Amino acid sequence: MSRKAGRLGPPIGLQLVALLIACLLATHLIVFVAVVLTPPPRPPVYRVSEIATALGGGSLDARFGRPMLRSAVAALPKDIAPVDPGSPHAAALAAALDRPIADVRLVPKPPSWLERLLHGPGDRRYFIQHRREGRGEGRRERPPERPPERPPAPGDGPPPEFRFRMMRGEAPVFGEFTAALRQPDGGWTVVRSSPEPFPTDWQRRAFLILAAGFVVVAPAGLLFSRRITAPLKRFSEAAERLGRDPRSPPVELSGPAEIGVAAEAFNDMQARLKRYVDDRTAMVGAISHDLRTPLARIRFKMENAPGELRGSVLGDVAQMEQMIQGVLAFIRDEGAPHRREKLDLLSLVECVADDAALVGGDVEIEEAEPVTVEGDAVALQRLFANLVDNAVKYGGEARIRLTRADGHAVVEIADAGDGLPPEDLERVFQPFYRADAARNLDGGGIGLGLPIARATARAHGGDVVLTPGKTGLTAKVTLPVA
Repeated sequence: MSRKAGRLGPPIGLQLVALLIACLLATHLIVFVAVVLTPPPRPPVYRVSEIATALGGGSLDARFGRPMLRSAVAALPKDIAPVDPGSPHAAALAAALDRPIADVRLVPKPPSWLERLLHGPGDRRYFIQHRREGRGEGRRERPPERPPERPPAPGDGPPPEFRFRMMRGEAPVFGEFTAALRQPDGGWTVVRSSPEPFPTDWQRRAFLILAAGFVVVAPAGLLFSRRITAPLKRFSEAAERLGRDPRSPPVELSGPAEIGVAAEAFNDMQARLKRYVDDRTAMVGAISHDLRTPLARIRFKMENAPGELRGSVLGDVAQMEQMIQGVLAFIRDEGAPHRREKLDLLSLVECVADDAALVGGDVEIEEAEPVTVEGDAVALQRLFANLVDNAVKYGGEARIRLTRADGHAVVEIADAGDGLPPEDLERVFQPFYRADAARNLDGGGIGLGLPIARATARAHGGDVVLTPGKTGLTAKVTLPVA
């Protein structure tokens, strides 16, 4: 079969890389849109007046920030720097408390790299710059609402508008901070901003964005991955069909390039196996057919032989003809086209049991449950009929059990005979082998019944085995459930 007859796509590796890139692009697009459309998280804002109230023993709540924490310590913590006389916020806090600036501390926490990334050069940077200006470290003014009359000189401090807001205690402190107030006994009252809870609002938004990206990308990725792996599933199903039916249709050449190459090799192998089996079957049939001519000559020549010799030889000739007829019948059945369909195995076994009981056989179905299998109804009926007839003929009775186990239908046919030696349990499946008691499935005892039964079961993906039972022998047939 030519590879051009199929519909081959790009290699699996290329498809998987394309799927990975598509999922990453979709996820990044969702995150980008969410970042653009959602507002960035803002730091908590505390007024100097609110910090002064908390240091004075008042409320710890803030209008635009998290509740503050208050504690009393004997000495200042190490993370609180010495007083900075040029700090406008420290001066504003001292003015709000009506205390010397040496008795107060106000240390804002420096912004982290993440905060600088999220907030940019906003209000916190403006506060830090004015703090530097108060110490005379440089000047980079925020554009005023109206231009000043003269350029500010180093040491002037914050602009008048900012100083006025500080005097009123309205100067903002952005983010986390630590403030302290000296007490008359030498101890300190420390007020800190409470730690940020987890998860915060922006963290919840981030989690929701990630969950939304997963909800959008995961089904699409699953759909496309199943589409990529679908040819592999079809390929495995074709291999399973070949094991059950060598005459199953060839694999369709579709899917990735690797699957197409494997399917082409698989179809070639299937065709070669079929030709091999057909050639060997045809050869055996031809030999069996040609043997009938010399047997007929032997029968004709023995007509004038003495009576005792003639009877013995003609008996052997009749047995050989019966064996040849059995081989030809088996080859004829195997060569004929069979249509496989879904069957109710319980109904088929019940029909076989009823037919055996009509001719006087002691047959009974002890346990059964409905099971559906796929196969050739005629071949399976012949298989179970031979097993039941064999159990009645050599064991006196047939007790049938139909169960389901591990995805297979299991049919057990037990008898009450003498059984077989352990070394004969597998040997009886060899063609033309007969045990001492001539225990074989076909009525003539030519040694083809059990081999044909096993070949039929294996052609359907199952098997036939013989096991010693409680009183006799048990034939166990397994068939895949449809």
